[in-house]
Amino acid sequence: MKIRKEVISQLIDHAKKEAPVEACGYLGAKAGVITTLYALTNIDKSKEHFSFDPKEQFATARAARDNGFVISAVYHSHPNSPARPSEEDIKLAYDPAIIYVIVSLAKEKEEIRAFNIKDNKVDEIRMEIV
Repeated sequence: MKIRKEVISQLIDHAKKEAPVEACGYLGAKAGVITTLYALTNIDKSKEHFSFDPKEQFATARAARDNGFVISAVYHSHPNSPARPSEEDIKLAYDPAIIYVIVSLAKEKEEIRAFNIKDNKVDEIRMEIV
């Protein structure tokens, strides 16, 4: 997975801004490179899980498509736990074609990791920062 350096910074900034609530959103790509972050509202306002506002979710997906972006990843933060999918994250990973990105603020240094989740099987994806 190729991702722009500025998107990494935006992921960390959004996670910190929303903490202790989980931040969430989409990542948009052009030509196979993630170049755009779409911050969405966690309507659950929870420290342990997130849900998108459906109207905001669909409006964002439509705007991304209209601007030539492909939604290639869902991201969320773990304010107090590692950057790995929780049991709930795995259970709710309905789209095997999407990448799941997790930002952890649990340690002094932020950690960002990406995963494919299919049929309850989790595979980490190497992130290439460009």
